[in-house]
Order: sequence, then C-alpha cells, then structure tokens
Amino acid sequence: MPTPLLQNTRFFTPAALLCLLFLLFATGRPASAQTIDFRVLIRQVEDQYMGRSSDAVMSMEVRTEHWERHMEMRAWSLGRDRFLVRILDPPKEKGVATLKVDQEVWNYLPKVDRVIKIPPSMMGGSWMGSHITNNDLVKAAHIDQDYDFSLLEENDRVWIIEGLPKPEAAVVWGKIVYQVEKGRRVPEIVKYFDEKMIEVREIRFDQVQEIDGRFLPMRMTVQPLEDPAEKTVMLYRKIDFDVPIEPNFFSLRSLKTR
Repeated sequence: MPTPLLQNTRFFTPAALLCLLFLLFATGRPASAQTIDFRVLIRQVEDQYMGRSSDAVMSMEVRTEHWERHMEMRAWSLGRDRFLVRILDPPKEKGVATLKVDQEVWNYLPKVDRVIKIPPSMMGGSWMGSHITNNDLVKAAHIDQDYDFSLLEENDRVWIIEGLPKPEAAVVWGKIVYQVEKGRRVPEIVKYFDEKMIEVREIRFDQVQEIDGRFLPMRMTVQPLEDPAEKTVMLYRKIDFDVPIEPNFFSLRSLKTR
C-alpha cells in the first residue's frame, strides 16, 4: 500500500519526485564514511572499557612457548587518566597492582613491599609476562591524539581505518589498522605494525554483549605474529560503568592495599 505522501505523485514534477524518493530511502541508512569522525570513533574503541568510570573483574590466560598461567584481576578507572588494576589470584601473585595517574604509572610488588615507577621507555614492555603491554593495560597513550586516521576500505558491515603517527608523536607503533563493525561500533580486529611497517601483532575482539546501553566485546585475544603458538586472552567477567569513584582512590596508598 503506498504511503500517504506518495499517493498523489501526479502533483510532483519528475525532479521533485526524485528528491523526495532520495530523502525517504536515505533515512535509516548506516552512516557513510563522509559523516564519521574517525578520530572520535577510534577514541571510543580505545576507551571502550572505561567510560566516565568503571569497575571490572577479568581473567587472563597467557600461553607462551614454555609455560601457561591464569590470573584473576579487578580493575577500576576514572576517565582516561586514572586506572588501577590488582591481581586477585593466584595466591603467589595476589596483591600485585598497577596504578596510572595522568601519564605516570607505578607497579606494586607485595612480596618485597615495593613500589616501582615505570619509565616511559618500559611502557611497551610485557605486563606480568603476558602479550599485553604496560601501555595496553593502562591506556597511557592517547592514540586518538598521536595518530592521524584515514579510511582504507569499507563495505556494508565494517570500516577498515589506518592510523599513522603524527610527525612529532613519540609512539611505539609505526601504524595501527582497525577493523570496526559499523552497526554496533565495536572493534573486531586491531593490527599493529612496527616502525618498518611490518605487522607484529593483532588483537581480536569477540563475545559482544550489551552492557549499560553500550555494546562491548567481552573477550580480546592478543596474538604475537612472530610466535603463532603463543597468545594472551583477556575475558571480562563483569563490568559496571559510571560507578561512584573519587579521584583520591587512585593513589599510591590504594596501590598497596591488599
């Protein structure tokens, strides 16, 4: 049955009718590349587990050539500049914690009751023997500020977006490529390249759930490409957003709380 608007098309000129049809059928289409600010989109991807504040419980499985390990953790964040994560299990590592305030990061080692400040040169290093770096864990790098973004490809389902570092930016990666699902605005794959533009690792995201009105991949798998048999899997078991947390919670005193 024709819509009321189109019942009397004899009153429209051909040009007006074409414009009307365009307006009707354009409504509800997925956003095109021309209407997307990719810098804003990548910021959403990079900050997806944080929000204004968050409280999360995660597990991490690490598989290397010589050993495997499992850890349970709890993490809190406030904006993008305050973050605290603490290991809950296994017992021998319980209480090990990492704190970020602005661009400064510290580790706490309860066995020796020692706080160690992590220098910028160590931010690309492994966290607790995993394939996740210190920088990945605390999101110390503001990738949306340090990289310029452009569209490599798109289809009806995904955008593939390239990030290249700005000339003045001091960054670890020579290039980052994001594959982002259009409908739910969630990442599917992020590929990381070194300064020679050789791909060295990728992170895959899946098990998407809707939480507090946002879509969130609950599992991320980090794969170093030079060691295909190795990987680290981070699984979010529970996460709450917009929880009441004061800025002073993110302190060296909280870092040492067990």
